[in-house]
Amino acid sequence: MDDKAVRKLLVDMLTKPNAHLTFENVIRDFTPENRGKRIANFPHTAWQLLEHLRIAQWDILEFSRNPAHVSPEFPDGYWPREDAPPNNASWDKSVAAFIRDLNAMAALVESPNSNLLIPFPHGDGQNLLREALVLAKHNSYHIGQLAMLKKSL
Repeated sequence: MDDKAVRKLLVDMLTKPNAHLTFENVIRDFTPENRGKRIANFPHTAWQLLEHLRIAQWDILEFSRNPAHVSPEFPDGYWPREDAPPNNASWDKSVAAFIRDLNAMAALVESPNSNLLIPFPHGDGQNLLREALVLAKHNSYHIGQLAMLKKSL
């Protein structure tokens, strides 16, 4: 498989539904009254999952493109403390940031100027291929959680 085909496959993993739901399909019509609601035997609210997705994706993107990036403290820096967004604008801002950063990661992977295999000089062996795969897997897992939460609500 050539470099261009690998890049397309990675971008598709990040942005296309394939065997998974897309972020846009799950987040659409998530009613304001359900965004901070807790249900029995489920550890997170929709707001917490949305913010976790946004923060983790931003961290992976920035780590992949900015050698000076400092990650949040793990795990507390990746999860909001509040159950609900402060207002609808905060929800909308988080959704827009998630989509913006997803598109930025896809563009980074797609760029022929980005080497997929050479380890980042600022990491401990990570490369862009690994980070794209980690992001696709992480997003898929938590988008699935959001879908199950939405269905349960």
